[in-house]
Amino acid sequence: MKSHTLHQLTDHRGRKILMTRWTRRILFVLGGLAVGAAAVAMAVIADEAYAVFDGIHKSWPVIAYLLPPVGFGFITAVTIRFFPLAKGSGIPQVIAARRLKDPELRKRFVSLPAAFGKVVLLGVGLLCGASIGREGPTIQVGAAIMLAFGRFSPRRQPGLLLAGSAAGVAAAFNAPLAGIVFGIEEMSRSFEVRTSGLILGTVIAAGLTSLAIVGHYAYFGHSTAILPIGPSWIAVGVAGVVCGLAGGLFSRILALFARGVPGVFGGWIKAHPVMFAVLCGGGVSLCGLVSGGSIFGTGYEEARSIIDGEAHLSPLFGPAKLAATALSSISGIPGGLFSPSLAVGAGIGADLHWLMPDVPISTLAILCMAAYLSGVVQAPITSFVIVSEMTDNHALVLPIMLCCLIATGASKLIVKEGIYQILAELFLARIQTTEEPAKSG
Repeated sequence: MKSHTLHQLTDHRGRKILMTRWTRRILFVLGGLAVGAAAVAMAVIADEAYAVFDGIHKSWPVIAYLLPPVGFGFITAVTIRFFPLAKGSGIPQVIAARRLKDPELRKRFVSLPAAFGKVVLLGVGLLCGASIGREGPTIQVGAAIMLAFGRFSPRRQPGLLLAGSAAGVAAAFNAPLAGIVFGIEEMSRSFEVRTSGLILGTVIAAGLTSLAIVGHYAYFGHSTAILPIGPSWIAVGVAGVVCGLAGGLFSRILALFARGVPGVFGGWIKAHPVMFAVLCGGGVSLCGLVSGGSIFGTGYEEARSIIDGEAHLSPLFGPAKLAATALSSISGIPGGLFSPSLAVGAGIGADLHWLMPDVPISTLAILCMAAYLSGVVQAPITSFVIVSEMTDNHALVLPIMLCCLIATGASKLIVKEGIYQILAELFLARIQTTEEPAKSG
């Protein structure tokens, strides 16, 4: 009798474990489908919003140059009042959430309300000509969606955040390998064996959703750029050093303002964040004037035209795009860094072509895109995979790898960590400072 009862208990426990496993797998797949759909929707919103701004810029340029300061002020005011954790890229919030053990604190960083605010304010930012991207926000939205699904499996929340982030990258760039590598290198800084299969399933679901809706495409089209073995390989070292230093400088600027500028000016910024955002918007407009209006928006069209060898941009495009992206970021408005960083890299590559005319401009652009992104985030593998997948170029695999490693080393001479890790640490420090008085009281 006892043996029969023990067998029943064992059988029941086995079925329960099996059911839990399948529920978890289905949860990740459904979440991936939802993230893929959200990524496509965000892409449409971003493209349409910028198309409106571009139309205004062509028809009424004076109004277009007034939009950034007015828009930045409005967005910052709304963000502070209603969506304080929707500011910036969104990736640091997800990294911080993964490090938190308290589920309630974790939800504050990647909640659905914050995701909604992110989507809306991202669209408004592009409508006002901000130099921001949608990929970082897609990652925060993806994490929020997966965390919402996590209510049915609360013990798997950290894995859900990682899967949501990876799926966000995969769907935003139509680059599934980049999504997986990003999840490993940037979001977790390690490979979580127990969740790797679930993350892969989520990325596949998100990628298939994007593929079903928008079809197969490479983000920047198919590139045939090459770099034959020989003297032209000096371009790898030059691009790596220049773009790595530029990316490190960009991160250093963002870290400085995130930590708080010392002195009277820093105190004024803290006391008047909306007015500071207005000034940043004015700076973006000035960058637009200097560059002939090419620095507004994500920079996708400009980067692609450089890769295709069809660009007619000012030599100041790269530096002005860097400055405009820095101003957009330190203003505190929601928006990502990926697309603008790739555009900055392409612009630097176009400028380096004047020094190295024997190297095709498309080759320099691709190398510099990967190198600059690697300099900003200090995640060389992610940068290499993203750019390789987006350009559908296999001939430059080794040069891009080497370029990213050099850029990361050069960036570390200026700033010790990538910007996402720095900002995540600041988020954690602030929330811990906020929670301690509440607990002691």
